[in-house]
Amino acid sequence: MCAVRWPCLPGCSDSPIKNLKNLNSSLMKKNMGNIDKIIRIAVALIFAVLYFTDTITGTLGLVLVILGGVFVLTSLVSFCPLYAIVGLNTCPAKKA
Repeated sequence: MCAVRWPCLPGCSDSPIKNLKNLNSSLMKKNMGNIDKIIRIAVALIFAVLYFTDTITGTLGLVLVILGGVFVLTSLVSFCPLYAIVGLNTCPAKKA
């Protein structure tokens, strides 16, 4: 055992690497279904087209492009932090 005491989750060892993996798996469980991901990517594409065709410009355009980037990122990792905060989950239920 080393001199530094790492915070440990229930059921894990003293290894910081193992703790990080357990923390990541418990904090970022998939909470987005396929339809949700498709809708987010479609909306992000619409935002990008509106911005790059100069239909929407200025601050609103930049905000929409950034929001579109967030939509794409959350779709790729199948996790939405806002869904986690409000307890929403659009993943299909696993069959027993």
